[in-house]
Amino acid sequence: MSEARRKAAPPPRRKKHWAVRVLGWLTALIFLGIIGSVATFFIVYQSTEIPDPNKEFATNTTTLTYSDPRQPLGSFYEQNRHSVPLAQIPKHVQDAVLAAEDRTFWTNPGISPQGLVRAAWNISRGEQLQGGSTITQQYVKVMYLTQERTFSRKFQELFIATKLGRQQDKSKTLEGYLNTIYFGKGAYGISAAGDAYFQQPDPRKLSVPQAALLATVLNNPSVFDVDDDDPRTKKRIIERYQYVLNGMQQMGTISPKLQAQYANKLPTLNPREKSSRFQGPKGFLLDMARKELRARGFTEDQITGGGLKVTTTFSYTQQKKMIEAAQNELPDKRDNLHVGMASVQPGTGALLAMYGGPDYLKSQLNWATAKARPGSSFKPFALAAALKDGKSIYDVFQGDSPIKIQGQELGNEFNRDYGDVTLLKAMEQSINTAFYDLVDNEMEDGPSKVVDAAEAAGIPKTKYLETGRDNPSTVLGPDPYASAVDMAEAYATFAADGLYAPLHVIKEVKGPDGKVLWSEKSLDKQKKQTIDQDVARTVNYVLQDVVKKGTGTGAKKLGRPVAGKTGTAGGVAVEDRAKNKECDGCKEGSATLTSWWTGYTPQLSTAVVYRAGKTGESDLDPYSDDKAFFGGNWPLKTWLAFMESALDGVDEVDFAEPDEDSIKDTSTPTYTPPPNTPTSTPPTNTPPPNTPPPPTNTPPPNTPTGKPTKTKPTKPPETPVFPTIPTGRPGTSDTPEPPADE
Repeated sequence: MSEARRKAAPPPRRKKHWAVRVLGWLTALIFLGIIGSVATFFIVYQSTEIPDPNKEFATNTTTLTYSDPRQPLGSFYEQNRHSVPLAQIPKHVQDAVLAAEDRTFWTNPGISPQGLVRAAWNISRGEQLQGGSTITQQYVKVMYLTQERTFSRKFQELFIATKLGRQQDKSKTLEGYLNTIYFGKGAYGISAAGDAYFQQPDPRKLSVPQAALLATVLNNPSVFDVDDDDPRTKKRIIERYQYVLNGMQQMGTISPKLQAQYANKLPTLNPREKSSRFQGPKGFLLDMARKELRARGFTEDQITGGGLKVTTTFSYTQQKKMIEAAQNELPDKRDNLHVGMASVQPGTGALLAMYGGPDYLKSQLNWATAKARPGSSFKPFALAAALKDGKSIYDVFQGDSPIKIQGQELGNEFNRDYGDVTLLKAMEQSINTAFYDLVDNEMEDGPSKVVDAAEAAGIPKTKYLETGRDNPSTVLGPDPYASAVDMAEAYATFAADGLYAPLHVIKEVKGPDGKVLWSEKSLDKQKKQTIDQDVARTVNYVLQDVVKKGTGTGAKKLGRPVAGKTGTAGGVAVEDRAKNKECDGCKEGSATLTSWWTGYTPQLSTAVVYRAGKTGESDLDPYSDDKAFFGGNWPLKTWLAFMESALDGVDEVDFAEPDEDSIKDTSTPTYTPPPNTPTSTPPTNTPPPNTPPPPTNTPPPNTPTGKPTKTKPTKPPETPVFPTIPTGRPGTSDTPEPPADE
């Protein structure tokens, strides 16, 4: 029985091999890992948000043109980019990029599994991550992430690209990619690339070979540098170029025949000339335009990345002619000699041309907007004030030198005597003492009225100009009251018969969509009759006499009606100031610090100022062939060289005549010129700047012997003061800005 039981007992259990158990555990772990990975992927995917675009990749270049929109002036940008819609990018251009970077773009999910595996393999081997991403991944990298090559960045790229591929239309992704990817030569996007390599910013006009070459270089602009003469680089470019063409042929974009035709020869390059955007004289125009855009309410982000289309008032032809005059019609000695020029259109206030210096990058000091001593070129404002005060151009004033004004002895150039002269003759020959007599003896609050007239004409209100209200020398502009731009605008008000128009350099601003954001038409409401029409016409009449037989006779060569005024301001040259401080009691020497000619026709007002030395405070006289650097010499010559070409072909226009009573001679002047008086008297030398005002209770000096007795007004005239105009102006800050975009 025991034996039977023994036979019926089950066989003993055999133990599993340890390897089988390990395999089971591994299978379970892998299964759990897959479930965990899927769950993790799902959770991370759901929590991933597409971030805001990188600021610089969401910007577009702001472009500026001359007054003719077909003539480019320059640009402001963080990145050189001109975005275009995909509809304006032809299929062969799109396909060239797809053939180069992502031939399965239209069908893939936005990510490349092979690329991820390769990235993981490189990470495991301690190697750097490589490229090979899809277009969607590349777009995510430049638009939303950084350029660092780390696994964490690649991980972010994976999830954002996956989400973008599911949520955004493929066409939108391709459009964004083609407008953001870097092509080299500072160009971001297909439009900027076409312009940089072929001077063709319109993608619709790119040929198949041009598109294929651009697609070639975008993979790595440094490796495929078309400017590199190394044969190895040329070979790499040809091979990559052929790879792109092969892909286009496989995609059906081009035929095998065309592929073979294009394969062995690269398209001819026509690159943009490499030059700084701010280099040369045009840098001053761009700087002024940038300041005015800010003054008009545009932010820096809009200016450098808003894709604005800015049309300026600068005339391409007039600017070119002004540069030629400012750089060629000069004395033989030119070291540290500076010319500032500006030309304004009367009636509109548009600055048509400006010369601030030879190269903005070398010096940002704009000699056309820097304030300077205007000297006798300030006298027309005294004339306007006197006419408004009821004076006549035939009233008689003292022309002998010196004249005593509020305890100070003030004189003419070379202390010359002229006898008693009319106001007309005083302006014609730029006789200082007659104007001192007019303003300080014959007008109540004369200096203040001169300042009012200057500001009414368009000279901006400044600290220096306002202190001139108490300065007996204000009529001769002894302090830095105005710049060449200021004087051109103020004389333009005279040319427009007293109609003030605000100076501006921006004509129109459009947004990227073509919508007008600002126009110069909005300035029309600021135009106003700030100087009485007949007063302005009488000033024009007198200043024409300066050209006909006064200190500006050289302007007659223009061959048309022209008015203008010379100006020379004297003082102590900066080199002599230290010497005078070291020697107590030394007599200060006098130097010519500024020399002017501001002349105008009814169509154009142009001012020229000469200065010398690093700060413009050195003596100009050593630069002249004459004894002094007169305004009727080199400033007028430079002005004439510009105006002759600027007005070539422009109809001749006469100035409007003032009322007959305004220019009718009802006096009998006693003017007798002294023996050997030259036909043209040099411009005058002003007293030292910053002359302290005398005590207000100082009585006027006695009437000089032999001069007709004149009755001094006992109360201010009842006519209203000059209308006020806005102070300052956009874009003319004296503080230069560095070329921030360089």
